[in-house]
Amino acid sequence: PYVFGCHPHGILGFAAVANLATDATEFPTSFPGITPHLLTLSTNFQIPFFRDAIMAMGICSVSKKSCEAILRKRKGNAIAIVVGGATESLSAHPGTADLTLRRRLGFIKIAIRNGADLVPVFSFGENDIYEQLSNEEGTKVYHLQKRFQAIFGFTLPLFHGRGIFNYNIGLMPYRHPIVSVIGRPIRVNQNPNPTKAEIEEVQQRYIAELMNLWETWKDAYAANRTKELTIIA
Repeated sequence: PYVFGCHPHGILGFAAVANLATDATEFPTSFPGITPHLLTLSTNFQIPFFRDAIMAMGICSVSKKSCEAILRKRKGNAIAIVVGGATESLSAHPGTADLTLRRRLGFIKIAIRNGADLVPVFSFGENDIYEQLSNEEGTKVYHLQKRFQAIFGFTLPLFHGRGIFNYNIGLMPYRHPIVSVIGRPIRVNQNPNPTKAEIEEVQQRYIAELMNLWETWKDAYAANRTKELTIIA
């Protein structure tokens, strides 16, 4: 079994959906024998019609029970978690790669408990397909978004892309390539009750491989960057 950690979240997580919830990028051909299950918040399954759409795509709940049920099915099953979540979406600005990762230990603990290899995935260009309203910490927009997140468990970035008939304002993503690079699997020793030290040691190896992906491919696929990859939380 595998646990794919997807970065960055971006505004809507287009890369994760395209790669792991559809066959659009030919994942089954590139990784035969691996069955991916993209995960999302349980609250999304309470929204009529939207629930039916994501279930039809094979998207599952990101709850602990759901994660472990999938990983224990058989070899080759994989769960895919967009690790940064709603918090990271607020940092999705073109030319940047600000990740919320340091305090995200739950997906690593699940991997250790189930003996699943951890696989970092970085999608260059995910943050470049939408423009987001300035929301630095301390602004009214930031305060409003964090308040909304505290109440509902997710947040709503104030963003725009292009229109259907214009390229300035709309909800369609800008025409910008997204290139997803999949890292080397990080082996873990299965332990049903891992210690915090063990979890943090695996996290360091995971972050090292993720940074290696960035350093290896940034000049090819993030030439327009305004700053380097930064783990902000």
